[in-house]
Amino acid sequence: MTAAPVLDPQRTALLLVDLMDRVVALPLEPRDGTEALAAAQELATAFRRAGALVVLVRVERPAVAEQPPGSGLVAGLRRDGDLEVVKRTLGAFQGTGLDERLRERGVTTLVLGGIATNLGVESTARAAADLGYDLVFAEDTMAAFTAAEHEASVRLDFPRLGTVTRSTDIGFA
Repeated sequence: MTAAPVLDPQRTALLLVDLMDRVVALPLEPRDGTEALAAAQELATAFRRAGALVVLVRVERPAVAEQPPGSGLVAGLRRDGDLEVVKRTLGAFQGTGLDERLRERGVTTLVLGGIATNLGVESTARAAADLGYDLVFAEDTMAAFTAAEHEASVRLDFPRLGTVTRSTDIGFA
């Protein structure tokens, strides 16, 4: 991990992926979902305090009459001013209008976290990189189904896309 860049709160958004009850409750590594969630909630509080945008992404299964129990965001995660995005694919950009909503607000940098590291977070990160966003990865706000999957994303893939750091090392100008 490297030192996080100092961020401009007016041009930065925190993007948290799939922090839903049914996802957070899964058996995850290298930390359980509640640990990743706690770090993500603290980081979201810091973003809100700095006046930066918090984007909460959750998945809905396409073509089903009713979503499974626990498909909403974890209770208390969303606050006034946050942006909630519903995705129906692995990543948060396809068919959601997220890119347009971020660009309307002048966002150029994304800080990413959520579950699962190598699935929703990485898919979202790859699309964001293709769209030209600068990326920062808050490693301690993430978890995956295995430690090996998490580590592959964090150690091999994410450093090629942006900066990998801990949530507590992220600061604003």
